Amino acid sequence: MIAVEQLYKRFGKNEVLKGIDLKVDQPGVYAILGPNGSGKTTLIKAILGMVIPNKGEITVNGNNVSKSPVYRQDIGYLPQIANFPANLTVKEIIRMIQDLRNSTPDTGQLIEWFGLQPFLDKKLNTLSGGTRQKVNLVLTLMFDSPLIILDEPTSGLDPVALLKLKRLIRHEREAGKTILITSHIMSFVEEMADEIIFLLEGRIHFRGSVHALKEKTHTHDFEKAIAKTLTLNDSYV
Repeated sequence: MIAVEQLYKRFGKNEVLKGIDLKVDQPGVYAILGPNGSGKTTLIKAILGMVIPNKGEITVNGNNVSKSPVYRQDIGYLPQIANFPANLTVKEIIRMIQDLRNSTPDTGQLIEWFGLQPFLDKKLNTLSGGTRQKVNLVLTLMFDSPLIILDEPTSGLDPVALLKLKRLIRHEREAGKTILITSHIMSFVEEMADEIIFLLEGRIHFRGSVHALKEKTHTHDFEKAIAKTLTLNDSYV
C-alpha cells in the first residue's frame, strides 16, 4: 500500500526527515506519533504529495507519488484544520468535493450516523467546531478509499460522536482498509492502533505494537511508555 524509501526533507538548514524507510503493506490502523518537530506532519504531507522531498521515493498502491497524481484517488484525507469556504452550506461543500473528485457516492448513511441532517442547509461558519469536524469526517470517508489518513480526528468531538468514530474506524479496518492516524490523545491511540510508528528527530525511533512499546520501556501505562521513549533522547529530558 505505502512504501517510503530513504526519504529526506530539509527546510532551509532544518533537516526534518533523515532517511525514512517505511513499508505499510497490511490493512490496519497505524498511529504516527512523535513530539512537535519530529517530522510526522512532513511525512504525511509527503505521502499526500503536498511536500516535495529532497531525496527518496514514495509509492502508494504501486504508483510513484512524484510521477503521477492518480494515486490520490485512493486516499481519504482528514486534515487537522480544514479551511473550506465559510459561506457554503454543508450540502454544498459535500457536492463540491464530489465534483472535484468526479464521484458521487451516497452520503446518506454517514450523514445519518453523525446526525447531520438538521445542518445540511446551514452554512459552515454557523456550525460549532464539533459539527464541522463531523462534516469533515463525512467528506473524508464518503469515497470508500483504501487508504485513509486522519490527522487529529477526535478534535472537537463529543463523547457520542467519538464512540461513533471509533466504530467507523474499526469497520473500515475490518473492510481491509489501511488507516494512518495522528493524535495527541494517547487513550485513543492505545485503543485503536494496531501499530505505533514513533518518529524522533526525523527518524523512525520505534515501530511495533502498543504492547511491545510497553515491554521495551518496562511500564504498563501507555502514556508513561511514550514519555520514557522521549526521555531516551537528551534533547527531550
